[in-house]
Amino acid sequence: MSIKSSWPKWLRRGPLEMAACVVIALGIFMMLQPFALVLFTWSFVTTLAGVLMFTIVSKFPD
Repeated sequence: MSIKSSWPKWLRRGPLEMAACVVIALGIFMMLQPFALVLFTWSFVTTLAGVLMFTIVSKFPD
């Protein structure tokens, strides 16, 4: 028996965890690319935002 949650579908753990993983991957890509210094400059902040997002979202209901 499953309990219906009042959370909207876009606030569920699955989609937001995937979005956080995409942000982390984007930050790593920005860190490893050799073309634009501005991307490298913001890579740590982007990766950190993705990790923080993943940490928070992992507490959301399924």
